[in-house]
Amino acid sequence: QVQLVESGGGLVQAGGSLTLSCAASGSISSIDVWAWYRQSSGKQRELVASILSGVTGNSPSVKGRFTISRNNAKNTLYLQTNNLTPEDTAVYYCNARCHVPKAEYWGQGTQVTVSS
Repeated sequence: QVQLVESGGGLVQAGGSLTLSCAASGSISSIDVWAWYRQSSGKQRELVASILSGVTGNSPSVKGRFTISRNNAKNTLYLQTNNLTPEDTAVYYCNARCHVPKAEYWGQGTQVTVSS
């Protein structure tokens, strides 16, 4: 089992920045993919950024503005968000996946609200 706890969300003006954190505990050595997702009101949850074997990937909608990183010593996943726009308003979720055995874990989410 893996437990994920997000923090760092809040209210920010357009153009501002936030750093989201996800503290992981449990069987984290089994995790193959770390990721951030977000879900806006009335929309499906979407992948924002991910790390697989040290290689990062971003959604086109956040490329150049958001950066995913992981501190292995602190067992913490980060999402640095810059130049935020109202369209980035959403609940942001931390996600961890194992390939073998197949398992997926979610945090409780942290709200990011960007005002215009």
